[in-house]
Amino acid sequence: MSSYPMLEFHISRKARDRYQFDLSLFSLSGNIILANFHAARQFAQKINQQRDLVNYPERAVQAGQINAMGLLDEILHLVISQYRQQHNPQMLSEAITWLDGMLGENEINQTLQQFVDEFPPLAVYTKNIPTETYLLESSAGVPNRQLVLEELLVLWLSNMNPALSPYMELFDDGQLVKETAYTRLISLLHAYFETQPPYGPDHQNLIDMLRSPAIAVPHSLEGQLEYIRQRWGLLLGKYLYKLLSSLDLIKEEQKAAFFGPGPTRIYDFTGAAVELEQFSPDKDWMPSLVLMAKNAYVWLDQLAKRYKRTITRLDQVPDEELDALARWGFTGLWLIGLWERSTASKTIKQMRGNPDAVASAYSLFDYQIAAELGGDEAYQNLHDRAWQRGIRLASDMVPNHMGIDSRWVVEHPDWFVSLDYSPFPSYSFNGPNLSGDNRVGLYIEDHYFDNTDAAVVFKRVDFWNGSEQYIYHGNDGTSMPWNDTAQINFLKPEVREAVIQTILHVARKFPVIRFDAAMTLAKKHYQRLWFPEPGTGGAIPSRAEHGLTKDQFDAAMPVEFWREVVDRVAQEVPDTLLLAEAFWLMEGYFVRTLGMHRVYNSAFMNMLRDEKNAEYRQAIKNTLEFDPEILKRYVNFMNNPDERTAVEQFGKGDKYFGICTLMATLPGLPMFGHGQIEGFTEKYGMEYHRAYWDEQEDGALIERHQREIFPVLRKRYLFAEVANFLLYDVYTPDGHVNEDVFAYSNQAGSEKALVVYHNRFANAQGWIRTSAAYSVKTDSGERMLVQKRLGEGLGLVDDDQTYSIFTDLVSGMEYIRNNREIHEKGLFVELEAYKFRVYINFLQVQDNEWHQYAQLTSYLNGRGVPSIDDAMKEIFLQPIHHAFRECANAAFFRWVITNRQLPISGQTKVTGETMHLSDVLEEAEDKFTRLFSEIKQITHSLGDSLEIAAVLKRELNAAMNMPAIADNYPLERSRKYRQALKFLNAGSTAASPWSIGDPRTWGVLLSWLCVHRLGQIVIPQDYKEISRSWVEEWLLNKLITSSMTDLGLDERSAWQSITLIKLLIGQTAWWENSSSDFANRLLVSIFSDTTAQNYLGVNRYQGILWYNREAFDDLLWWLNTIAIIDCVANESSDQIPQTVIKRFAVIQKIQQASLESNYQVEKLLAAVREL
Repeated sequence: MSSYPMLEFHISRKARDRYQFDLSLFSLSGNIILANFHAARQFAQKINQQRDLVNYPERAVQAGQINAMGLLDEILHLVISQYRQQHNPQMLSEAITWLDGMLGENEINQTLQQFVDEFPPLAVYTKNIPTETYLLESSAGVPNRQLVLEELLVLWLSNMNPALSPYMELFDDGQLVKETAYTRLISLLHAYFETQPPYGPDHQNLIDMLRSPAIAVPHSLEGQLEYIRQRWGLLLGKYLYKLLSSLDLIKEEQKAAFFGPGPTRIYDFTGAAVELEQFSPDKDWMPSLVLMAKNAYVWLDQLAKRYKRTITRLDQVPDEELDALARWGFTGLWLIGLWERSTASKTIKQMRGNPDAVASAYSLFDYQIAAELGGDEAYQNLHDRAWQRGIRLASDMVPNHMGIDSRWVVEHPDWFVSLDYSPFPSYSFNGPNLSGDNRVGLYIEDHYFDNTDAAVVFKRVDFWNGSEQYIYHGNDGTSMPWNDTAQINFLKPEVREAVIQTILHVARKFPVIRFDAAMTLAKKHYQRLWFPEPGTGGAIPSRAEHGLTKDQFDAAMPVEFWREVVDRVAQEVPDTLLLAEAFWLMEGYFVRTLGMHRVYNSAFMNMLRDEKNAEYRQAIKNTLEFDPEILKRYVNFMNNPDERTAVEQFGKGDKYFGICTLMATLPGLPMFGHGQIEGFTEKYGMEYHRAYWDEQEDGALIERHQREIFPVLRKRYLFAEVANFLLYDVYTPDGHVNEDVFAYSNQAGSEKALVVYHNRFANAQGWIRTSAAYSVKTDSGERMLVQKRLGEGLGLVDDDQTYSIFTDLVSGMEYIRNNREIHEKGLFVELEAYKFRVYINFLQVQDNEWHQYAQLTSYLNGRGVPSIDDAMKEIFLQPIHHAFRECANAAFFRWVITNRQLPISGQTKVTGETMHLSDVLEEAEDKFTRLFSEIKQITHSLGDSLEIAAVLKRELNAAMNMPAIADNYPLERSRKYRQALKFLNAGSTAASPWSIGDPRTWGVLLSWLCVHRLGQIVIPQDYKEISRSWVEEWLLNKLITSSMTDLGLDERSAWQSITLIKLLIGQTAWWENSSSDFANRLLVSIFSDTTAQNYLGVNRYQGILWYNREAFDDLLWWLNTIAIIDCVANESSDQIPQTVIKRFAVIQKIQQASLESNYQVEKLLAAVREL
C-alpha cells in the first residue's frame, strides 16, 4: 500500500478521456493517486470545469467526497491485505485457481482483460504495453492477474455502494456486467470466501464485511467513514488519522456557507475545576471602571458638526465632552481605530462601493497613532486632559492578524500562516496590486469583488526573487474570512515574542487594552482553526490537511500565549487592565486561568434582549456556584461595535432603562456603545470615516439617563465587587419562582443596595427571600455552597423592634420594613412590565415606646413615600393635621368665595344646611380653638387658644368683607382713600380678584390667615418665625398645596403660593414699625429674606443685583392686602379709612422708588432712602 497520505481509486478510460486528468495523478496500477487534499481539489476542479454548474449547481463535485471515495477504496484494500496476512497469504492465488476451476480459465481471462481495458493501468492507457502482456507480468513480486482480481472486487463494491452513485461515471461497471462473466465471478468469489475464515468484528464473510459500511449507511460517505471508525478502529492503525482528516475535509465543505457565531449558550463550568486558578489581582481603580466606546473618526466628525468647527485630531476634542463624560460617571474612554491602518484595506472598501471609507480599524499597518488623528502629540494631549478628569483611555490591540499590506507582511512574510500554492484551484488573483511597497505585490482573490466567493488566502509576490506565497486571511471560523487581514502564525516562538513586544508597547500608552477576537488565540481554538487535530477540523476550508496531533501542537506552543502575555504585562507594565473579547464558553477560562482582568459577556446582551431570563439567571447561578470571582470579571454591554445599536435592540423605553440599570449595578464592567446615550440608531462600520445618517440627539433620552442611570454609575463602587453579592429567587404568592424577575443585593463598607428588575411585558409580584447558592473556599481550599436569607445578605439585625428605612435611587421614594419580617418572610415587591428599583441608603432604626415606626409601617403597607421622616411626622402630627384640615380645606375656601359680599345678617348654605354668617364665623372660631389646643398639647405651651381664635375670627370676617370695604367703611371726597381702594381692587372694583372670586387670591389669603398666628400659642410676640417654620416642619405646606390644587390651581402654582404665604408670614405686622425710615427698613427686611429673594427672582448679572418687576409688584399688593385685613379686623369703623390711607402711603413710596430703580436692588434701596 502507498504511504500516508496516498489515497487511490480506479477511474475508467472513458472518464479519463472526457476530463483529461493529469497523468501524474495516476499510479502504475491505473488507480488515481490523491497524495493530499490539494490533489483531491484539483481532481474535483477538472470534473467541475466540464459540467454545467450554472444551470445544474447540484452536480458540483466536492473535493471532500472525492477524497472520501479514495480513502474508502484504500481502506478496503487495507482490510483485504490484513486478511491475507493474518489468515491466508496465498488467498488471491487460491481464489484465481478456484475461479479457474469453477468458471473456466478463458472466462476469467476475458473478464480480467476487459477490466484492464476499461480501467487501464498507466502503461496500458498510454499504450506502452498491451493488455495481454500486462496480465502476464507481475508488480512488486505479485502477479498482476491477482492484483486485477482484487481491483475487480473493489470495483464491484464501489458500484454496489449507493453513496457513490453521483460519481458512477468514474467507475461504471455496466459494460463488464453485459459482456463478461463479471457478475458470476463475484458470486463465485463470495462462495470461495465462505470456505475461508470469517473476519471483522461481526465474524463475516470477507466480502460481506467489506460491504457492511454501505449497507449500514447507504447514502452517506461521511456516515460510512464514521461507521468504519467506530466498528473497524482496531484494524485501521495509522489510517485512523487519515480517516479523521477526511471527515474534517467534509466538515470544511459543509461549513463553507458562513452562518455566524450561532446562539448564545448558558455558561457551563463542568470540568473547569481542574484548570488552574490564576486570577490577576485588580488595581484599586479597576473594579469601578465604567467604559464608553467611541469610533474615533465618526466621533470627531460628529463633534465637528455639533461645535461647528474643524475637529479632526484627538487634541481638538472639546473639554466640554470630557467634562460631560466625567460628570455622567464614566471613568474609561475606549477609542476605536486609533492605530495606523492598512492602505490596502481602505482601497478594498472603496472599490466595493464606499468612496469615503477609511480602512477597517482591525486591519492595521502598524501600532502607531494615526497621523490623520494627530499622531502621538495629539494623543498625549487628549490623554492628559482625560486623566485630569479621572478618565483613562482604552485602545484595541488586534493580536490575531495584521493588515494584508502591513509592515510585517512585507518584511516578515514567514510570520504568517501560508502555503506556497493556492489551496483551491478555482482561485484567481488578477486584480490590482494592493501593495504600497515596490518590493512586493499583494492580490486578493478576484471573486471577493463580485461577492461570488470569500477566499481564505491572498497572494503575495516577492518582486525581488519572484517567489509566490499564499497567506491566509484572519478568520475565526464563524463568518467570512477577514479579507483585508493576514493571519499570524503563533506556532513560531519568534512571532509570539514579537506580538508580546507590541502588546507591551500598547500598554505603555493605554492603561486599558481590549484584545480583539482573543478567543482565537487560546491553544485549543488556535489548533482547531489552523492546525486541527485529526477528527476536530472543518472550521476553516483547506486547513484539515495541515492538522497536527495534540503532542505535535503542544511541542510547538508549549504554554498558552495569553498566559505569557498576562505575566509579562504584570511584570513590565503592571497598572494595565487587560480586557478580552472572548466567546465560545471560554469566558471563565480567560479570567480564571489565563488571568485576563475582564472578559466579554455577550450572554448579557443576547439573553436579556430576547427575554431568555431563566437562561441568564442560570448563567449567573452557574458562575456563582463555580467561582463568584468570575462574575466581577464580566464586561456587560447592550451593544458593541459588531452588533446592532442598543436602541435598535432594546428600544428607548422602560425595557432599555431596566436592562441598562442591570448593566450599571451588576458586578463587572459596564460598557456603553457609541451613540447609546444619545439614542443613535446607525451602526458604525469599522471603516466609517463619518456617520451617514443625519441623527439628532434625543434630549429626553439623555435626560432620563441623567435622572436614572448616571446616579447609579457614580456609585459603581457599591456594585462592582462580588464579595457581598447575592442573587435571589423571587417567589410568587403560589410558591413558584418567577424567573423574569432579577433581584440581587450588594454591599461596600456600610453601604448596601438591593436591585430588582422585571424583564417581561407582564405584572409581577412576589417575595425576595433566599439567595441562590454561591461557592466559598473552606480552610482546606475546597469549595462549599452557601445560601443566605435576604436579611443576612443586607446585614440587618434580626429583631422585631428594629426597622429598616431605604430609598429607591431612581424615584427618590423611601420605604420602611420590619427587620424580623425581612428575615422570616423576605421583602414583598410588585413590578409592572420592565419596571425596576434600586434600593440604597439602608438605615436601621429602633422603635420607641409609642411604636411610631410600627404604626408607620402598618399605615404605609409597603408603599413608598417621598420622606419617611415626613411620613413619621404625619403620624405624630395627625391630631394637628386633622384640626388644620378642618380650618384650611377647599370646601371651606369655596364657601368663603361664594359668600364674600354678604353682610353680617346674610345667610348661606353649608353642606345643605342654611346658616347665618355669624354662626359660620363662630364655627370657624371653634375649629381654630381646637387647632391651637392640639398645638398646645404637642408643644406644651401656655398660650391662650381662645384669645388667638377670637382674633382669627375677626380677621376671617374682615377677609369675607374685602369686596365691600368701600361700602362698609366710606370716606367721602378722599382722593387718597380712593387710590388705596383702587390699588386693593387691582384697578377695577368690578373686576378685582375679590369680586370675581379668583381662587389663587382667596386661597393664598385664607391659607395665610390659618397659619400666620400659629406661633403665637408659644410666644405672644415675635412669633412670626415660629409660624413660618411650622409650615414646612409640620408639613402644613402639603395640606395647603392639596387644598389649593382642589381649588383648581396646578401643582406648580400651588407650590409657588406656599412661597408667597411663607413670605407674608414673615412680614406680618410690617405696618407696626414707627421709625422715620419705615419703608427702608421694610425693604431691607424683605431683601434679607431668602424666601423673598427666591420669590422676587433676585439674581446677579454683570455685577448688578436685579429683581423681577412683576413679582415685586405682586408682593407690594399682598403686603397692602394683609395690612388692610389687620386694619378692618382690629380698628374701629371710623378709623379704618385713615389707617388704610396711612399704610398705603408706605406702599406708594416703595412703588415710586421701584419705578426709579430700573429694578436694581441697590438703586431701589437708595431711592427709598431719598424719598
